Amino acid sequence: MQDDEQLTAVGNEISESFKAAQKRSDAVLEKLTKNPDQYTMLTGDRPTGRLHLGHYFGSIRERVQMQDRGVHTNIIIADYQVITDRDTTEHISDNVLNMVLDYMAAGIDPERTMIFTHSATPAENQLMLPFLSLVTEAELHRNPTVKSEMEASGHALTGLLLTYPVHQACDILFCKANVVPIGKDNLPHVELTRTIARRFNERYGSKGPVFPEPAAILSDAPEIPGLDGRKMSKSYGNSIMLGASAEETAKLIKKSPTDSERRITFDPVARPQVSALLTTASLVTGRSPEEIAEEIGDAGAGALKKYVTASVNEFLAPHRERRAELAKDMDYIHDILAEGNKRAERIAEETLDQVREAMGMVY
Repeated sequence: MQDDEQLTAVGNEISESFKAAQKRSDAVLEKLTKNPDQYTMLTGDRPTGRLHLGHYFGSIRERVQMQDRGVHTNIIIADYQVITDRDTTEHISDNVLNMVLDYMAAGIDPERTMIFTHSATPAENQLMLPFLSLVTEAELHRNPTVKSEMEASGHALTGLLLTYPVHQACDILFCKANVVPIGKDNLPHVELTRTIARRFNERYGSKGPVFPEPAAILSDAPEIPGLDGRKMSKSYGNSIMLGASAEETAKLIKKSPTDSERRITFDPVARPQVSALLTTASLVTGRSPEEIAEEIGDAGAGALKKYVTASVNEFLAPHRERRAELAKDMDYIHDILAEGNKRAERIAEETLDQVREAMGMVY
């Protein structure tokens, strides 16, 4: 009984914490809409493979909107974080360059958005040392992302995976980001970043705070299932890559599983695979999945797959065209990344100087 009470108490605490974060998110978003130039955003991706439709609707589209509103936008390609749970960096360079291609094809403008990598910004990574002194081992072990990624990888817990949330705090705080768009699952990372910023300011900010306490902007993007009804994931092979050809996309959708019932209905619980296809079609057409299901009706899974294929290919056609044009000049893509890395390192050096001064480490 006591264990049940403790679990209930923990559940209530998490619920209240989420409510507070949602309230803060709504308030910040309202202010950001009125004065976008007062906000700096940091977000990013691990280059473990190619970007897919889930990335586009889950985050990339929102980054473009933030950029176009006038927010100071920054995107980190977190190459060091690939080795939190992987034993190889094979293909990492190719993955990084393809990310830049997809970002730009989707509307990210490198003149307005800084794109950079972990490995090229040593001053940013150096913030890990003072930041690690501000958190306890217990706080690191409690992070749900650390737990889930450790279980998924099947690896022993590495020091880098354990300190992953602190490394993310370095990403956010080195450029003084005060907004971080995320999904609900990543909220603990931003909460820990807020804690680190607050503790640093309390301990070393006698002349004034060095870091802002960033607010999470909670995304209202729906959870996007893969073509087989499971979570969309590169490792499951159930994702439609943004850079895939129309033929590759058609082949992937054609072999996606459905069920034996001929009439098409939207029921994510009872019919996850059919519903995943309907959700995909809904996202790229702007129509509701129920409306699409009603239109296809008794025509069956074959007709549904044809509709999804045509809809996805039509939606991705402009992206693919821009991407192919950009890929003709890979020297330009290298230059974009090199310039972003230089800008990021300049900012990181300036922040690190402020940290050293606050800590009395200027000799």
